[in-house]
Amino acid sequence: MVTRTKTRRNKPVRLGLFGGTFDPIHNAHLRMADAFAAELALNRVRLIPAGRPYHRSQGPHAAPAQRLAMAKLAVADRPLLSVDEREVRRPGAAYTIDTLEELRAELGADAELWFLIGGDSLATLHTWKRWDELLRFANLAVALRPGFDPASLPVPVQALWRARQVSDFSNRTASGTIRPLALPPVDIAATDIRQRLARGDAVDDVLPPAVLAYIRQHRLYQTV
Repeated sequence: MVTRTKTRRNKPVRLGLFGGTFDPIHNAHLRMADAFAAELALNRVRLIPAGRPYHRSQGPHAAPAQRLAMAKLAVADRPLLSVDEREVRRPGAAYTIDTLEELRAELGADAELWFLIGGDSLATLHTWKRWDELLRFANLAVALRPGFDPASLPVPVQALWRARQVSDFSNRTASGTIRPLALPPVDIAATDIRQRLARGDAVDDVLPPAVLAYIRQHRLYQTV
């Protein structure tokens, strides 16, 4: 029997899901997560570090366990945010559809799930494993850049966008919709951070202090 996850006021949970390699996690990721929660009135946001991203030719620079540890340190003083370990713990490649299907089974039919992606990911959505089933298990929140044009999307994704895109919350649902969001851009590139670390440049302005301390303790990103 599936149990339903409720808030203290006996309302279904509104949970945001924010995946990424987080190599390393940085301040722009945290700003994005906070804005994601505020825009959709979410109860919580789970960060989901990727284990072995199947869509990347080159794997992350830090080990999965290290990226997981840094993510946990980054959210330790943020009660709205938490870290989900399942993709790091999963053997083999991690697929979004598997994660969403697991979460839906765990949280029940009433939980309102929102999976955050960027416009670049939206454009390649049709290449994802079982992409046409994603909305069975969650809603999609799409962080769009200025100038986004739905006509530029591949035809299959265009069709999905037209059928499922909503602009307001007149009828919130547990899954099945696509909501465009104007979130603050991720204006920090992890590649740049790794390069700065390798050069010995200051990165205090872009990394949470606990994450920077972990990187120094474990001597991460000393080469690029």
